[in-house]
Amino acid sequence: MRNIAGNSTWHANDAAFDWLYPERIQQLSKRHWTPVEVAKKSAAFLATGTGNRILDIGSGVGKFCLIGGCCYPEAMFYGVEQRKELYHFARAAREATGLENVDFINGNFTQLDFNGFDHFYFYNAFFENLVEDGQIDQELEYSVSLYKYYTRFMFKELDNKPGGTRLVTFHSLEDEVPPSYQLVDATVDLMLKMWIKRGL
Repeated sequence: MRNIAGNSTWHANDAAFDWLYPERIQQLSKRHWTPVEVAKKSAAFLATGTGNRILDIGSGVGKFCLIGGCCYPEAMFYGVEQRKELYHFARAAREATGLENVDFINGNFTQLDFNGFDHFYFYNAFFENLVEDGQIDQELEYSVSLYKYYTRFMFKELDNKPGGTRLVTFHSLEDEVPPSYQLVDATVDLMLKMWIKRGL
């Protein structure tokens, strides 16, 4: 992958961003990766202070983290992705862009300590378990019970976070959003929603 550090055009739009990846990965972009404008709007909401640690749950090829990290160098962006191939594509893209405030973790998000992160981004990574086709690949197990397990786990972890914790959901069914989180902003189509946990 060519080095594009210092070149600001790679995140100008979705087509420009897709050139960071092989054609097969580009073909997944429209359905599975966060649109550039959504990533920028979400990162602006989540990157509220110097040193904030923002986690993308189900980060795919790293699009949200890379765009957020470029636009908000004062924050740290982390992505967790269980597919090893996508994790490697994300790492390669990070190297190509030269971003030092972005890192990726290969594993299941249920293995992470949520206390290590301040705010969260979620483009419904669990939805694959509810549909008959359209998954990224057939490498993983898919089931309704897994969807329920993941949403319950995330719900509990988010509910344990302190007041002021920020969450962005995109195309979510909101099963993972605790009632302790207040909706503070949303796009007109209600696909992108921004939440803040109530309390101190």
